[in-house]
Amino acid sequence: MKENFIYKIYEWYISRNLNPENMPKHIAIIMDGNRRYARLKGSKDVLKGHEVGADILENVLDWSIELGIDIVTVYAFSIENFNRSKHEVEGLMKLFVKNFKKLVTHERIHKNEVRVRAVGRIDLLPEEVREAISEAEESTKMYTKRAFNIAIGYDGRTEIVDSVKKIVTDVEDGKISIEDINEDLISQNLYTGDIVDPNLIIRTSGEERLSGFLLWQSSYSELYFCETLWPNIRRVDFLRAIRSYQERDRRFGV
Repeated sequence: MKENFIYKIYEWYISRNLNPENMPKHIAIIMDGNRRYARLKGSKDVLKGHEVGADILENVLDWSIELGIDIVTVYAFSIENFNRSKHEVEGLMKLFVKNFKKLVTHERIHKNEVRVRAVGRIDLLPEEVREAISEAEESTKMYTKRAFNIAIGYDGRTEIVDSVKKIVTDVEDGKISIEDINEDLISQNLYTGDIVDPNLIIRTSGEERLSGFLLWQSSYSELYFCETLWPNIRRVDFLRAIRSYQERDRRFGV
């Protein structure tokens, strides 16, 4: 009880010193540490960590909305993750179906007008997952106020390759010329082509790498690495990341 009180005071202290005018518009999160969390809790089934992690994501979305952050993109499942055990992959796919369907009627998603979208090689996913994604996207497609993007079946290099392929096709079809190809055109053809690049990328669990996440889009993103495992992340951890972002002098290469 005493520890919780201290954290509440600390949360208040950080919150009161944040600048509402300097909030990142777009935060991207690598939600790392679910499997380690399960093992530390004594569970032999890593899916237990993923289940808790999915619940924690709702809290993070709430914190983002409270702070006025318009776009949240999370790294949920990479293409490489298909190489994990059959039990874990199948369990994750069931969890994705459950949570995408939950978003269809999620009260806070609709109250706060959050558009939900999956980004990645959706064609690699099982049919039931694709259907659940489609339902979530269809139910929120009218919203323009906020965005929640889930990177699933995702890989940053694959994304860039797919962008180049689309551009090459347009050149071959005579829609554009080679001279039209520039950074903006490549950006526009990425999975995230219609949203601004992330201002801040947060990774939990202590690992300090992007693991193929938003490789093109992260060129000028601020990076924040948090020791806390994803299922253990607290509001105070999230506030620390925002505070760190606001304390930095963003030069954009200048």
